[in-house]
Amino acid sequence: MRPLQISPDTAVKLAEALNVPLERLMHMPQHILLQKMMELAKEKQEDAKDTTPDKQD
Repeated sequence: MRPLQISPDTAVKLAEALNVPLERLMHMPQHILLQKMMELAKEKQEDAKDTTPDKQD
């Protein structure tokens, strides 16, 4: 399996966001990486909903 074709800056940011070592990230299968990125986006979306004040009429 060949390493992911992403820039070094992107790799570092993803490794930090996903809390995985950079070496593991670079050799992670693409479908697993996409799944983890979707989970991260979902968490951020839920956090944004929780921190947004509700409108009161």
